[in-house]
Amino acid sequence: MKRFTHAALLVTATAWLAAAQGEEPVKTVYSFSLPDIDGKEISLSEFNGKVLLLVNVASKCGFTGQYAGLQKLYETYKDKGLVVLGFPANNFMSQEPGTEEEIKQFCSLNYGVTFPLFSKISVSGKDQHPLYAFLTSKETNPEFAGRITWNFNKFLVDREGRVIGRFGSRTAPDDEELVKAVEAAL
Repeated sequence: MKRFTHAALLVTATAWLAAAQGEEPVKTVYSFSLPDIDGKEISLSEFNGKVLLLVNVASKCGFTGQYAGLQKLYETYKDKGLVVLGFPANNFMSQEPGTEEEIKQFCSLNYGVTFPLFSKISVSGKDQHPLYAFLTSKETNPEFAGRITWNFNKFLVDREGRVIGRFGSRTAPDDEELVKAVEAAL
């Protein structure tokens, strides 16, 4: 029997209900709203027309140094329409234990992060956030589906809000393949 997280069931049920009512099911990241690192509710539709790189981040991970590369990538391409979105998550060995204020301060002081950060969410497991259920579900994102296995997974989203690429934790922000994908999307 196939196992679903609560969030995955919600995303799947929402898609089925929309289809039953003759509506289009959720097909883009623009359908989601989340609180930012300061607690302000942000609709991802505010980024409509931008190329997005969604990354689940953590402050006490072997890949934490990628914050510097993500910031550099953001600074290099933000004027052309790239926005990096950081989603702190504590799913893997408690590597993001801090509060939102601690996370924000850590990122600012240590890496000069200016790209948008969101409040801590769960990116896997029974309490997986619906955005990450959407990103990882075979029903809603068949080409790039699959569970999040560690921090710093990256989803590249085009200007219409569709996922067009996925890169694992070991793919650094300055990786040639990732940079080429960003440039092609811009």
